This record gives sequence, C-alpha cells and structure tokens, in this order.
Amino acid sequence: MDDDRSSLLTFFQAGQESFRSITRSYYRGAAGALLVYDITRRDTFNHLTTWLEDARQHSNSNMVIMLIANKSDLESRREVKKEEGEAFAREHGLIFMETSAKTASNVEEAFINTAKEIYEKIQEGVFDINNEANGIKIGPQNPMPGPTGPHNAGQAGGSCC
Repeated sequence: MDDDRSSLLTFFQAGQESFRSITRSYYRGAAGALLVYDITRRDTFNHLTTWLEDARQHSNSNMVIMLIANKSDLESRREVKKEEGEAFAREHGLIFMETSAKTASNVEEAFINTAKEIYEKIQEGVFDINNEANGIKIGPQNPMPGPTGPHNAGQAGGSCC
C-alpha cells in the first residue's frame, strides 16, 4: 500500500510540474492573467507566491494580474479569510476580487476589470498596441453600423467604403 501511495504521489507531483511548465509558455505575450485560489483550500492560497513568481518571471513586467478568490458561495467551508486575500493582493500590487464560478458571482466582472486595467495601460502608453509581443492584437477595424454606416451608403450623410 505504501508503494502505491508513493507512486501516486510522484505521479501527481510530476503532473503538477508539467502543468506549470505548460502554463509558463502562456505567460509570454500575455497582457493580463487571473491568478485563482480556492477559499475552501488553504493550500491553494499558500501556493500563490510560487505561481505569482512564475507569472512575473515569464511575462511582460507590465502584465495586469488579478487575484481571484473563488468559491465565495461556500462561506461555511472558508479556510482563507477575505482580508488575507486582500492583503496578499495589496502587498504584491494585484487587483483582488472574490468570485463564485458555480453561481457566476463576479466572474464576468473579473474579466471586465482585468480588460479595463489593460485598456488603461494602453491609454497611458505602457503597452504599445502595434507590438503584439505585449499580448495585444487589434482586430479588424470595421465601421460601426449607424446613420453613416455602410448600410446607408448613398443616403444623405451616408458614406461608402
């Protein structure tokens, strides 16, 4: 039985390492990242420093990182206080938010707030939108539909092409 457990433990440790090395490649060229821990499992909170070091080591120094405390719907099973997450975020210059993937509480807001922070950095000139190495790619610039849009071409105030 002990041999089985040690083999299983080695398998999970190896799996975690390979996952971390795969994850490292995603940091390159990223403008933002969500660092997530489970409020019902202290070990996930305790590993944040390692994951944050990886993110910062393998990414643009200006990458926006949001710290997400997930499973806020499981308050009765909470092992990590909200104040601990807030303190960690403050200490490391991260944005903090509690979410629940199960109830969708604050999930959309987490992505929107991260995007807003990235947009602010673009406005400040921190990110060069012409350099895709910053993790930002401008999509096609289609005209917006409206009174002067392509569907009104030829009408008063309309334009074409």
